[in-house]
Amino acid sequence: MATDKRKEGEKKGLPGIHIRQLCYMSVFVAIIAVSAQIIIPLPHGVPMTLQTFTIALAGILLGPKKGGLTVLIYILLGGVGVPVFAGFLGGLGVIFGFTGGFIMSFPLLAYMAGIAGSKSNRAWLACSLTLGFALNFLFGLLWFGMITGNTLHGAFFIAVLPFIPMSVIEVILLTIVGFRMKGMMATLVNS
Repeated sequence: MATDKRKEGEKKGLPGIHIRQLCYMSVFVAIIAVSAQIIIPLPHGVPMTLQTFTIALAGILLGPKKGGLTVLIYILLGGVGVPVFAGFLGGLGVIFGFTGGFIMSFPLLAYMAGIAGSKSNRAWLACSLTLGFALNFLFGLLWFGMITGNTLHGAFFIAVLPFIPMSVIEVILLTIVGFRMKGMMATLVNS
């Protein structure tokens, strides 16, 4: 009887999303916001943060749809002024500022990581993460160039090149720990 009530309670939430999943999504929104504050400042104003790592991890652990939705919620919170972006910033000015292309493509990164995370294949995960980071760079590069008036060549050297080594490290780490953490999370969920 108690198990039936627990399962019944888990089913109430957004359509297709259980209460427990909403809690995990909320926790990941907070983790992404905190990781955005771990900053390595760079000379041209585009900060290096850990948020891309946690965004991809959210996709791996929550799945493509819930991971993408989680990141979209994070962006919406920032858009309405909650200071969740790097440097405790928030508002539409950040989303439509020179780093906006990166921010707007974050849900796509989480979605790509989530698709690969559901396959349980490290090579597939590494390829999908690489593609997700490449798309994040492409959106960021095009947006940065458009907003700042830089050429694509100049924007690449300012807004993409300094981040490639960190992204390679993130792909390697996520490929190593992603499935382990997913297994640990599944154990927590089922207990």
